[in-house]
Amino acid sequence: MFPLLRAARQIPGSEAPEAATVPVWFMRQAGRSLPEYREVRGEGTILHVIADTDRATEITLQPVRRYGVDAAILYSDIVTPVWAVGFGIDIVPGVGPMCEHPFESAADLERLRPLEPDIDLPYQAETIKNVVTDGGVPLIGFAGGPFTLASYLVEGRPSRTYTKVKALMFGQPDLWHQLCERISDIAIATLRAQVAAGASMVQLFDSWAGALRPEHYTEFVLPHATRILHEVADLGVPRTHFGINTGELLPLMADAGADVIGVDWRTPLSVARQRTGGRVALQGNLDPALTTGTWDVMQREVRRVLADNGGNPGHIFNLGHGVMPESDPGLLKQVVELVHEEGTC
Repeated sequence: MFPLLRAARQIPGSEAPEAATVPVWFMRQAGRSLPEYREVRGEGTILHVIADTDRATEITLQPVRRYGVDAAILYSDIVTPVWAVGFGIDIVPGVGPMCEHPFESAADLERLRPLEPDIDLPYQAETIKNVVTDGGVPLIGFAGGPFTLASYLVEGRPSRTYTKVKALMFGQPDLWHQLCERISDIAIATLRAQVAAGASMVQLFDSWAGALRPEHYTEFVLPHATRILHEVADLGVPRTHFGINTGELLPLMADAGADVIGVDWRTPLSVARQRTGGRVALQGNLDPALTTGTWDVMQREVRRVLADNGGNPGHIFNLGHGVMPESDPGLLKQVVELVHEEGTC
């Protein structure tokens, strides 16, 4: 059994000695800070790179070779399926996802037609098959969570305030739930296709859900996240649910049905385990900003995260969010080595 899958199932190392090390991978590990990524990526939108199987395969595997991480994560983006169905979204370098015509009314629901993965995302399945054949580690697939993907479609670009998406959510709740149902349909189809192609684990990225109060999350988002996670439960692969600044939402996110909950750097793992009642494995939670600093600081913080976990078998070491463009690849490699050397489970 791979260390990643053992930890996701909270299996003690003594029961799977071949996988007793604490597993580690990094969100956004492919690209950004790697010079070899910049050589392959080229110009233009990354959506065209994602659709190029040869380049996407190489980029997915680069961090596995460079860092020795315990998992590959598909080189893609949460907006890729929405782009594939023709909603009208792009990823602008230096800005992020942008829509020329954001979601505004019920008429825009027609722009979110059902996803047909074999037709709309054939390159994604081919990339996964290539990585599984050549990678030697589990591959993680993923999809966008309801609030986060809706925020891009409604705001039309990344937002710090989420004023438009909240106006829709509170002012037109029926339309909000219809939008989230379309998003959930797309997420379910995406995840099922990824697992069919060979993904060993999946992650639901609802990165910006921490912008909501618990009662609002419960009313407007949790039912849809629950549906997504339950609709892929029969596939038998571990499911991770992730968001940042979600310390107050952790018990609710654990209720949605995931096997693993991502924890950002603001909430200690020991606190997160209390809030989730030990029902789920935890993933996290080194502050990504530290990856731009010194090894003296980094190793101290890595050991602090490991100590905070207290040897619990349900721990996947990761950053509290993604690798930054300024992150030092040399430090990230040292993090992997230290976790493998000193992490106990």
